[in-house]
Amino acid sequence: MSACWQAGQGEELIAALSPGLAQWLLRHWPLLGRASQTPPDLAQGGGDWTTWLLLGGRGAGKTRAGAEWVRALATRGQARRIALVAESLADLREVMVEGVSGLLAVHPRHERPRWEPTRRRLEWPNGAIAQGFSADDPESLRGPQFDAAWCDELAKWRYAEAAFDMLQFGLRLGARPRQMVTTTPRPTALLRRLLADPACAVTRMATAENAVHLAPTFLEGVVGRYAGTRLGRQELDGEIIEDRPDALWNRALIEAGRESAAPPLVRIVVAVDPPASSRKGADACGLIAAGIDREGVVHVLADDSAPGLTPNGWGGRALALYRRLEADHVVVEINQGGEMVRTILAGLDPDVPVAEVRATRGKWLRAEPVAALYEQGRVRHAGAFPALEDELCDFAPDGLSNGRSPDRLDALVWAVTALALGPKESAPRVRRV
Repeated sequence: MSACWQAGQGEELIAALSPGLAQWLLRHWPLLGRASQTPPDLAQGGGDWTTWLLLGGRGAGKTRAGAEWVRALATRGQARRIALVAESLADLREVMVEGVSGLLAVHPRHERPRWEPTRRRLEWPNGAIAQGFSADDPESLRGPQFDAAWCDELAKWRYAEAAFDMLQFGLRLGARPRQMVTTTPRPTALLRRLLADPACAVTRMATAENAVHLAPTFLEGVVGRYAGTRLGRQELDGEIIEDRPDALWNRALIEAGRESAAPPLVRIVVAVDPPASSRKGADACGLIAAGIDREGVVHVLADDSAPGLTPNGWGGRALALYRRLEADHVVVEINQGGEMVRTILAGLDPDVPVAEVRATRGKWLRAEPVAALYEQGRVRHAGAFPALEDELCDFAPDGLSNGRSPDRLDALVWAVTALALGPKESAPRVRRV
């Protein structure tokens, strides 16, 4: 059923059914829910867990997944006392209970619990009870006890550590108390703690997974505008985006210099940092295009970097980008086999002008003046380049945190240096190959 909705055939299927069967099907979550909305112990590969952490983008279906999980526990008799913890009492009522994907909405009429707003309490026909709390009042969780809990938008809680810790003391009923956390992620200490907990099962889902249930204008406007940016990756893709404190770049710096399109440019270059090998697991080929305007501002135009490319593969990719952007020349680092680089490019197109550069200083020293240009507002990103920006914000004096080569960063440094830093030791020597 979920596949039919994703293929745009859901309404057609429902229309072909009798009214009674259609109503049953629209409430039957095991058929409607996506795999990412399914509890880990029911999904393929699921294991033993105490906390199910569902990280998702806006509109990805987190609230529906949480409400359906609570519904299943209560109606099947798997939990008798359930805690519902929201950022505030208003969110508890408007989102978790009375919202369009909340607990009242997901139940068919004969299963629906009785909601007592003044007591912040739901009671099912079988006697199961859910009690609501605000994370703004951690002390309200002192005393009550539960065998299950649903925490919504944990990353937004003002007193997250205090409220979550107090909840843990209350999860002491039944053979296996469990909790579900649904949230759009932020780099908070509590989320880091949960991600590191071996008893925490993590599910991630993006807004795009739920596109069939979202307004086309939202997809075209909001998703189209923010896709790939730090805010978009957090709010739409459900990623936790962090900076290294000792990195040369940071996200705020890059976001401040982001633009939807570059102005007219006086010069464009394509920079290539070729890999030493094309074997599986080898370094990627860094491939960045940038241009400079009349005011001396550099605009990053494209990141076509890719791993596992053969020499002909990265050469062809570089030349395709050169032609697409009508660039002035290709900048190539020749430390990794200069003669090979010349031969490859000459064999593919002998008329393309190539600027050869050789690294004589370490990556950090070469990158510092380029990072300084970002701080001065003299480098802007014409669009979003998530993989490149991840490298920039993870590049510290000891390199990337994963120990790999910063290939995209290297290519960016060569491109910006060629355009804006003048005839220094790394300035290109243009020649025909």
